[in-house]
Amino acid sequence: MKPTKTLKHGLAILVVAGVSVSGAALQAYGQTKSVKVASSRPNQGGRDPFTKYRPAQVVVKRGGELAMVPTIQQRIEDYKAQKLAAMNARVAAPKPTTAFLLSEIQVVGISRTPRGYAAIVEATPIKLAYVIYPGERFYNGQLVAIEDNRLVFRRETVFSDGKRERAVEMKPLRQPSAVDALSAASPKQAPAPPSEPEAEKKSEKPAAEKP
Repeated sequence: MKPTKTLKHGLAILVVAGVSVSGAALQAYGQTKSVKVASSRPNQGGRDPFTKYRPAQVVVKRGGELAMVPTIQQRIEDYKAQKLAAMNARVAAPKPTTAFLLSEIQVVGISRTPRGYAAIVEATPIKLAYVIYPGERFYNGQLVAIEDNRLVFRRETVFSDGKRERAVEMKPLRQPSAVDALSAASPKQAPAPPSEPEAEKKSEKPAAEKP
C-alpha cells in the first residue's frame, strides 16, 4: 500500500509541475507575440511615441533675386508691338500705361467725372500725361481706387524663381513746386496807364491841309 500511495503522490506532483510549466510557456509565448505585433505596426505618426511631442518647425524658403526689369525703351517697343498685334486682330489694344512702372508716374490731378473719380498722371520718363480710372494696369501693378488726395495701387514684385509678391502702394497728389506756387500766388500786373502828355498827344489829330 505505501508504494502505491507514493507513486500516486509522485504522479500528482509531476502533473502539477507540468501544468505550471505549460502555463509559464503559454504566458511567455503570449508576451513574445504581443511584442512582435507591437513592433510590426508602422509608426504612422512619423515620430517615436515614447518621446515628448514637439511641433514641426516650418522652414521658410527664401525667394530668388528680383527679376530684371526691361528698360523704358524696351518696354515702349513691346507696347507698340502689342498694340499693332491687337489692331491686326481687331481687339482692344492695351493702354499706354502698361509700359510704365509705378515708380515712374506722378499724380498731377484728381477730378470727378460722370464715370466717377479720374486721375491725371504724368509718365516722368517721357513727360506725357494720361487720364486713368480704377482698374488701369501698369507694368508692375494696377490702380485699385482713387481717393480725394491720393491713388491706391496693388503693386506686384516678381522674383527670378517665379515667385510673386503683392503689396498695397499709395501715391499722393503731387504738391506744386516753389516756383509754381510763387507764379500762382503773384497776380498779373496790369499795364500802367499812359502819362498825361502822352495821352494828349494821342488825342490830338493832325489838321487837314487845305489845298
